[in-house]
Amino acid sequence: MPDYNQRIVAPSLLAADWTQLGAECARALDAGADWLHLDVMDGHFVDNISYGPSFIKHVRRAAPNAFLDAHLMIERPDHYLERFVDAGVDNITVHVEPDYDVAGTLARTREAGVSAGLAINPATPLDDAGPYLGDIDLLLVMTVVPGFGGQSFMEEETMPKVTAARALREERGLGFHIEVDGGVDPETAPVAAAAGANVLVAGTSAFKAPDMAAAVAQLRDA
Repeated sequence: MPDYNQRIVAPSLLAADWTQLGAECARALDAGADWLHLDVMDGHFVDNISYGPSFIKHVRRAAPNAFLDAHLMIERPDHYLERFVDAGVDNITVHVEPDYDVAGTLARTREAGVSAGLAINPATPLDDAGPYLGDIDLLLVMTVVPGFGGQSFMEEETMPKVTAARALREERGLGFHIEVDGGVDPETAPVAAAAGANVLVAGTSAFKAPDMAAAVAQLRDA
C-alpha cells in the first residue's frame, strides 16, 4: 500500500503555456513535479471547455515517462473512458455528481490497468462518495468550484471532508490517496496537508511562479 504521508505535487497544465507544451511539461518535471495534472472540461458539467484525449496524446509524447493524472469534469466519463485510456493517462478521476454508472466506470478504469479516482465538488457531501471508497485509488476533494483556475481555496467547506476521508480510510483499512485541487499555494498547502491531503494540485501557483522549482519544493514541504 502506498505511503499516504508522502507528499505528491501535481502541477496542472491548465495554467501552462500551451504554445510551448513540451517545454512546459519538461519545466514542471525538472522543477520536481511528481505528476502532471490534466483538467478535462466539457462545457456541460462545468462552464468551461479545455481539452480532450487528442491533447493528452501530445502531452504523453512530450512527457513519455510522466505520471499523467486526468481529472474528467465531464457529464459522461463512462462514454469517453476508453479514449482517455488510449491517450496514455495513468489515473482517471471521475465525478460522483453526474447521472451515470459510477461503480461500473471505476471498475472499467481499473480493468484497463489505470488507477481510478473519484472527485467531489465543494457542495457535495462526502457521504455521496462513501459507497465507492473501497473501489478507488484516489479521492479528489475539490477546493474550488470546478471550471476555472485562479480561484480562492474554500477551506471551511472542504477541509472537514478531507479530515473525515482520512479517518474513514484508516477505520476501514482502505487504500486511496487524498487529493486537493483549487487555490493550492504555499499558504493553503499546509492547511490541506494537516487535514490529510497528500496529493496537491497546483496550477497558477506552480506555472506562474517566478521560480517553479522553489514553488514545488514549498508545496512538498508544506
